[in-house]
Parts: sequence; C-alpha cells; structure tokens
Amino acid sequence: MENPILKLKEKVSELTETQRKVADYIIKNPLDVAFLTVDQLAGIVGTSTTTIMRLTFSLGYSGYTEFQKGLQEILRNRAAPQTRLEVNLKDLNQSDLWIRCAENQLQNIQSTVEMIPAETLDKTLEMIVSAERIFCTSVRSGLPVAQYLTFGLNRLLGNCDLIVADLSDWVDKGADLTSSDLVIAASFPRYARRIVEFVMTAKEKNAQVISITDSYSSPLVKYSDLILPCSSSSIAFHNSAISSMFVADYLISALAIKYQEKVKHRLDEVNSILTKINYHYQ
Repeated sequence: MENPILKLKEKVSELTETQRKVADYIIKNPLDVAFLTVDQLAGIVGTSTTTIMRLTFSLGYSGYTEFQKGLQEILRNRAAPQTRLEVNLKDLNQSDLWIRCAENQLQNIQSTVEMIPAETLDKTLEMIVSAERIFCTSVRSGLPVAQYLTFGLNRLLGNCDLIVADLSDWVDKGADLTSSDLVIAASFPRYARRIVEFVMTAKEKNAQVISITDSYSSPLVKYSDLILPCSSSSIAFHNSAISSMFVADYLISALAIKYQEKVKHRLDEVNSILTKINYHYQ
C-alpha cells in the first residue's frame, strides 16, 4: 500500500494554503489522525470537512476513510517509537556526514521555497516597510534568525529592536504595542512558551504578527497575520535554522532592492558614519 504521508509531502506544493494546514497537521500527528473522524480533524485544524475531503481526493483516494485506512496500515507496520537522533542515525554512514548534511539543507531550502508563495513574501515586505516599529523575537534555535533580521532591517529602516524572550522582560514592550507595530517571531519545536505569550499579547494590542515557524500547526499560527513556514529538519537531533536564515536573507535583500528610494538615504548615512570613524580594517 502506498504511504499516504509520502504522498502528502510530494503533493504539498500543489495544495491551497488551507489544505497545507491540514496536510501539515497530518504529517506531524499521523497517530492521532489515524483514529480521528473527519469532523474531529476539521475541528482541531480549524477548517471544513469539505476541505479535508478535497485534499484526500487530490491524493487519489476515494475519500477520507480510504486515506485513513492507508494511514493505519503504515502505522501498524511501523517500528517502536525512536528519538529523532536514533531515527536519523539509522543506516547513516558517518563518512558521508558532510554530504548528507549539505543534501539535507538543500532539501530544506527547496521545501521552504515550495511552501511560501511569492505573494506571501510580497505581503511580508509591505508589512515591514509600513510598520512604525518592528520587534524581532526568538529564543534558542530561532535566535540567530531574529538577530540577523534585526541587524538587516535596522540597517535599512532604523526602527527594529531585538527581543530575546527568555532574557528580556518583554512585558514592558508589549504594554506599549499598537496597531502600527509589527512583531516578527521565529519559533520551532519544541515551541517556547514565552514566544507564544509575546505574540498573543501583540495580537491583543492589535499589532501585526509575522511568524517564521516550521508548520501551520505551530502554536504561533493562531496569533499570526502571516506565516512563513520553513523546513527545520537536521541529520541529528536539533532544529536547523538554515532555511529560515535563507528566508531572512531574502527579506533583507528584497527590501533593499525593491524599496531602494526608501532605504538609500539611511544606508548612505550609516556608511558615512562608519567611514568617518574609520570602522573597517584597511
């Protein structure tokens, strides 16, 4: 029997955004979905049963029941649960680590490119340039993404601050958020509670929220205006930030290119100061 999870992964780039949300939940929670009714799944994901049925039709199944039977069959044949590291180490030739790591990251980037439509990226840029203040936030594996974005956006626009949710008392910032502010949050499994609390507070203050996360079942989705899903798999135990760093780099580059008139003056001013203080090694 064909593996329904593999079929979902192969089809994901062709799905609608709502269908991707369903697919993402199924891929991450196959054991649960194998025994959920279509109504229960629709309620959990926050969509209609019609959307789920159309998704199963698009995969070549006669309906949800046939899809679910395929899922149950795969799970019956699955070995006992293993840790992520144990799974990744299976059949891994350690002499190939360098190549395997590179191949994995290329796959992550390709998957991320397929999951994020161009119009979503354009909307992201519009939200960034129209925001009065921008706050980038993350912890742990997502922190390099927030730091890189903060540096790039602040260099271009001058209105971006970094909030390390585990270290900073973000409550003071959260109290002052308004509808003209933008929060960009990066978070990956296992999701940090303080990041979720921060974006929840931001939405309560009517600020806009963009989330860079691994899936549409991420707890950040509920409080986000825009989602930038990034594949975060690694060949070891951790979440990889490579594809999300790729997205961050794109946003910085696209902002500089598409909004040249808006950012040129600030770039010139910053460069002038750096030259004046002889900042760079000659």
